[in-house]
Amino acid sequence: MGNLRNKIILPVLILILSGCDKMEMRGFFTSYENANMRFEQSDEWNNINGHSEITITEKNYTINVMGDSHVGGTENLDIFFKNAQDEDATAVVMVGDLTTGHKEDYDVFSEHLPIKDSLICFATVGNHDLYFEGWKHFYSIFGSSSYFFIVNTPDQSDLFICLDTGGGTLGNKQLDWFKKILETNRKDYRYCMVFTHNNLFRLRPTGSTNPMVEEIHALLDLFLRHNVNMVVTAHDHKQNIAVLGNTTHIIMDALQDENDKASYLKLTFNEETINFSFLKL
Repeated sequence: MGNLRNKIILPVLILILSGCDKMEMRGFFTSYENANMRFEQSDEWNNINGHSEITITEKNYTINVMGDSHVGGTENLDIFFKNAQDEDATAVVMVGDLTTGHKEDYDVFSEHLPIKDSLICFATVGNHDLYFEGWKHFYSIFGSSSYFFIVNTPDQSDLFICLDTGGGTLGNKQLDWFKKILETNRKDYRYCMVFTHNNLFRLRPTGSTNPMVEEIHALLDLFLRHNVNMVVTAHDHKQNIAVLGNTTHIIMDALQDENDKASYLKLTFNEETINFSFLKL
């Protein structure tokens, strides 16, 4: 009987754990918020604080992007910030799984963030950031996880949209918001970029989640209709580049210290195109 019980319980446990993101369960069997709830908080924060707008004097500029630092260790995180400052990057974007969700990890991460006036930092939440009631800690440090920002050059303006896929889905409210931004604002900008944590496509068998097929279909349609130039994600810890229509989809390697392939992404925007390179640590 004991062996039979183990044979039944183990597969059920695996199914529950592998599916917990889809069910919006956070931590170990702890559920307290979902995608719509987080979006409502993010939207409220946006309404109070507005969107960020960066104006630069040069026609070309760079933005450095990382994900999956899983602090823990901070060596690679410090290098990432230092390189961005030394190279005079316009901003950095951090696309989730910055921590393990524990408050002490958020405290460590916060201590290593550059001082506000030295480097502009944007972040969106990942699934690990939500564990152990992590959303409230993310929100207290970064505020919104669903928002947009703008970079103005002397001749052009570019639109950057950050989405919350930390729970494996955008939720209907965030998806409607994203659609409205593209329909209303996209035409006014040269380039349009999307940053989010979950990669849309599965590269190999893993226990990690991807958005639901119906949601992926809706997103791909929006990317095509509104000429989204690039989508940058993390989550899968395996670098990949794919082009669908006019959109380049990039998955980054994890930045975390223990990863022997740790790297980050450098994006360079110029008058003709967006160039990108992976910088190994």
